[in-house]
Amino acid sequence: MIVRKRPREKYLRRVPRSFSDLREYRRRISNRRKAQAELESNNMARTFTVSEAQSLLPVLESLLRSAMEAKALIEQVDGEMQSLSSRIFINGGTLVDVVSVARRKAEREKAVQRAKDAVAEIDAIGVQVKDLDIGLLDFPCLVGEDVILLCWKLGEQKITHWHGTQEGFAGRKPIDDHILRGQKKSN
Repeated sequence: MIVRKRPREKYLRRVPRSFSDLREYRRRISNRRKAQAELESNNMARTFTVSEAQSLLPVLESLLRSAMEAKALIEQVDGEMQSLSSRIFINGGTLVDVVSVARRKAEREKAVQRAKDAVAEIDAIGVQVKDLDIGLLDFPCLVGEDVILLCWKLGEQKITHWHGTQEGFAGRKPIDDHILRGQKKSN
């Protein structure tokens, strides 16, 4: 049986030949990883126009309400379990209806899954969930060369505010003609 060796030249092309080549290779790999991490961290693969974001509000509102109701149930069950735990500790033990406690824990787990599913569905659309307590959503929007976030809060009739990516809810500004004219078609 004849064993064929790989040509040495082919192998040498993959491996840096000197320290300067090695530095260049590491720099390219590092830049590639940074660019990938930036894309993933920004989570702005999709951008919306104001009208597109506005048209999604009914669907997003129902998903957001579902997630908020699930979060409220989770907090309620957690409070009950904390109260039960305190009562057991203070009394040095107590009779517990194990079936009802197990039922409440199962309700909590279902609520956790419901909240995760709703938030994941909103995220899959390309919208960012900023706060589940007040129902705050951000829609990435491309205006000129800059990415801004269209801001909507549960209870508002339509999207009327925006803020920069580094600003938060406190930095909201009303949408003006500059934003409406400068926005680019979504991707």
